[in-house]
Amino acid sequence: MKVEVEAAGEWIPVCGLADLIPGRGVAVLLPDGGQAALFLDRHGKTYAIGNRDPFTGAYVLSRGLVGSTGNEAPFVASPLLKQRFDLATGTCLDDPDPDKAVPVYATRRR
Repeated sequence: MKVEVEAAGEWIPVCGLADLIPGRGVAVLLPDGGQAALFLDRHGKTYAIGNRDPFTGAYVLSRGLVGSTGNEAPFVASPLLKQRFDLATGTCLDDPDPDKAVPVYATRRR
């Protein structure tokens, strides 16, 4: 089974589902030259967000720590300054400034 990410209105096959390890991310190169960070959570759901950390400008979110607390949605914590980004919405959980959110990409399996 393949995992696809929607970018610029088209579905891009990025990897096999078996290539993903729950709790770890992988970086995905998009057709426009941008990057996404793809994650598989421990419940088998896939998420894709922008890979660029808006606080540092580094493309590192795919290397962040995945977690969740209480009733919060799953998040990834940046490996640099540790800000947490909601995997479903891209919102920074530690800074409500909309300029600190990351893009979110739809994912599907085929």
